[in-house]
Amino acid sequence: MYKIYVKLLDEGTDVWRPVDAEKINDHYKIISENTSDGDEIWEFNYGDHVKVKKRKFSGGFTGFVAVELFK
Repeated sequence: MYKIYVKLLDEGTDVWRPVDAEKINDHYKIISENTSDGDEIWEFNYGDHVKVKKRKFSGGFTGFVAVELFK
């Protein structure tokens, strides 16, 4: 299992939610469910297969963010 980051929509600034994912060859499948009771709108959701890109976050750490659906 891997940790990737999904962008939250309608936040006014960039906000990223860490989610669990499975690596499948050159993409990831999101296996975390959004349990926020509708308070958070994720750009990608449970079960989506996504491509990722490395990103440096404020605070200096680097992680992989979901950038588009894998087709």
